[in-house]
Amino acid sequence: MEQENDKSNLQEHRQGGTPPAGDRETRIPIDEHVEEVHVDGVKVRRKGVYLLPNLFTTGALFSGFYAIVAATQHAFEASAIAIFVAMLLDGLDGRIARLTNTTSEFGVQYDSMSDLVSFGVAPAMIAFNWSLHLLGKLGWAVAFVFMACAALRLARFNTQVAKVDKRYFIGLASPSAAALVASLIWFNHDLEVTKVYSVISAVIFLMAGLLMVSNVKYQSFKGFDFKGRVPFVFILGLVLVFTVIAIDPPKVLFFIAAVYALSGPAQLLVKIVRSRKKVEKTDI
Repeated sequence: MEQENDKSNLQEHRQGGTPPAGDRETRIPIDEHVEEVHVDGVKVRRKGVYLLPNLFTTGALFSGFYAIVAATQHAFEASAIAIFVAMLLDGLDGRIARLTNTTSEFGVQYDSMSDLVSFGVAPAMIAFNWSLHLLGKLGWAVAFVFMACAALRLARFNTQVAKVDKRYFIGLASPSAAALVASLIWFNHDLEVTKVYSVISAVIFLMAGLLMVSNVKYQSFKGFDFKGRVPFVFILGLVLVFTVIAIDPPKVLFFIAAVYALSGPAQLLVKIVRSRKKVEKTDI
């Protein structure tokens, strides 16, 4: 009797009717993500994506998109703040993934796409709408160079992430370049931009873009252990840093971003000078 029921169910399925109970599953017109992961040295196929880290990545992506929309409405202060919100969320998603053991290749790629929007497209659009549009074709060319350099920087980082020293970034990181652009616009958002100021800002934006694709080394601070114990004075220092930033956030953040952006070339210059001095001593 059971065999007859199975045959009738299968025949009904072939004729376009209801599929057999064993083959029934909920289907939606979106492909399910399947990823191969290694569990105890064995390759396993897993369906779905991790929610928590990708939730932060989505928040960063939304902040970058909001920054673009706000810039088109000439709300430059809100645009700049949105970039820093994206930086905060971008810094949290990877750490949360590692702390909760929810890292995945999907998360890595999604994070890169989010970074391109939030730290490549968004800063370029904000800069163009704020000052670069006064320079005509030269202005949008500078904006495009910044965005393209951010894309190249991310692509290079993804291909070299397992080969380079994690203590350093090769080239200025895209969030740091975006912070330089956003903080400059933030503390000058109510300034009446002239053509002279547009030229100055264009030079800054162009240099930030070129530093992203340079071979200049920057401290990554990835060696810091957030789970370990630190001296009490370190916490006191953090309190003072937050206090200073709270006094005048845009100016202080611009100072920090500018110092960090210049730290790479400065260290390279010191290294070149020291190597030349060593050569001169050996020649004597």
